[in-house]
Amino acid sequence: MADTTAQDGDGGDGIRTFPFPVDLSVLGVGMQVGPMGTGRTWHAVDAPLERVHRIDFHVVMLFSEGPVRHMVDFAEYEATAGDLLWIRPGQVHRFSAADDYRGTVLTMQPGFLPRATVEATGLYRYDLPPLLHPDDAQLTALRSALAQLRREYEDTTTLPLSLHTAVLRHSLTAFLLRLAHLAASSDRAAGGPADTTFTLFRDAVEKGFATNHSVSAYADQLGYSRRTLVRAVRAATGQTPKGFIDRRVVLEAKRLLAHTDLPIGRVGAAVGFPDAANFSKFFHQHTEMTPAAFRAELR
Repeated sequence: MADTTAQDGDGGDGIRTFPFPVDLSVLGVGMQVGPMGTGRTWHAVDAPLERVHRIDFHVVMLFSEGPVRHMVDFAEYEATAGDLLWIRPGQVHRFSAADDYRGTVLTMQPGFLPRATVEATGLYRYDLPPLLHPDDAQLTALRSALAQLRREYEDTTTLPLSLHTAVLRHSLTAFLLRLAHLAASSDRAAGGPADTTFTLFRDAVEKGFATNHSVSAYADQLGYSRRTLVRAVRAATGQTPKGFIDRRVVLEAKRLLAHTDLPIGRVGAAVGFPDAANFSKFFHQHTEMTPAAFRAELR
């Protein structure tokens, strides 16, 4: 299976990004659900699971055994039986070679669900914690919803493909709504769907942060006044739009500094700073460390 690599020009080594393995899903639909284990039928066969990499799809793992340690974006998480780990597209992560992953895994390709469902389920709420600890009642409901989704996924004979896919979307939505409520509750952030203005801004930043750091440019792109954008982002996150953009840029810079050998100047260029000195100044402002010191501390 092909992969994409975050690298430029003369072929420096970046973080490998693996696409959703459509060829491994039943009937080629945009999702998979099944057991975790050594077969790895849910993951690209050439993916270096014990090395840092990205995926461009969602992964939700419901563990039946533990403990299992898993790294997501500079944090080591320890999951045990009954816990869920939700990894979103673009996040840097690494499996533990020493641990045995057992349970059920769900993967989903971006675009499989309609926009309204994506917003209602908070699929791109990167601010929420990836590791979730449901209580007994929540776990029972999640297991039931996931089991129903798996039955529908594996039933390829009773419905034509178009209806089979529609049923999968409905069953997947039911599971994700429960999961989203758990995620929001665990972060003490439950309170209704995210503001559409902020949702559009967040998506635009995710696509454009490597080249666009301007709040006014995002406001113009989305058709909002700067004041409206400031109000929406503050209400959703407590931050200014500029602070939100800068946090995303810093996170990407940290990923590249920690997990690649790209020269610091090229890391800066990859996140929108053609001048290495300006990048170093920006990074130090937000982390109180130079890029070189941050890299050295992690190696």
